[in-house]
Amino acid sequence: GIIAISMIFPFIYMLCTTFKTQAEVLGAYKFELFPRKWTFQNYVDIWFKIPFASGIGNTLIIEIAVIPIGTLVSALGAFAFAKMKLPHKNVLLLILMSSMMVPFAAIFLPQYQIWNSLGMTNSLIPLILPGLFGNISMTFFFIQFMKGIPDSLIEAAKMDGAGWLKCFVKVALPLLWPAMAAQAVFWFLGIWNDYFAPSIYLTEEGVMTLQPLINSLNSTQGATNFPLVMTGAFISSIPLIVIYLIFQKYFMKALSLSSGIK
Repeated sequence: GIIAISMIFPFIYMLCTTFKTQAEVLGAYKFELFPRKWTFQNYVDIWFKIPFASGIGNTLIIEIAVIPIGTLVSALGAFAFAKMKLPHKNVLLLILMSSMMVPFAAIFLPQYQIWNSLGMTNSLIPLILPGLFGNISMTFFFIQFMKGIPDSLIEAAKMDGAGWLKCFVKVALPLLWPAMAAQAVFWFLGIWNDYFAPSIYLTEEGVMTLQPLINSLNSTQGATNFPLVMTGAFISSIPLIVIYLIFQKYFMKALSLSSGIK
């Protein structure tokens, strides 16, 4: 109970702060959870202080473009590594996985220089295009999941005249769905909460995603409007909570790599 309260308390404090005024937050000499006078003005101001609706739209564009294609490409790659007989596939997989050991902070400068030379900074292309080629951590997860699919199912499909692509669509994909749903949700959360990459490529408010826009409310001159920042953070967290409540059963299913095998 204590652990649960400690985890949910910051969220409750953030929610209560959204109903406070800046004067109340700065003038408080002692901790007060609930506002003295409730106000909804922050929920009005957030849409005018920054292009909040535009930030949500830009973030959703990335989500919609990247997640369906990237997840499918990752699943196709995992099927090839898990079920097809490829020469030196273990070495190839090791090379791909070694890229996970390189932190983004070490490569963002050359990546920025490449995108800038192509004239694609201040656009969503640098945030969309790489994701269309899949996600190696997701591919590795799918490989482990597919190893739980009996090879006899694939062989039976091939004996019926199915090619590799049909085996993937008819046999592997239906069994892989719980894992794909869980990983897609994780990817959605990662893109929605991403601040580092968008803050590098995007400097104009019109093309910014949600998190850099919320961060722009942190004033470098004078006092930061904490209730407004908390309001932006709370609104941005609502879709994540809804998505988790809808897809939480897939999180449980994905914990067992063979959960889809009957």
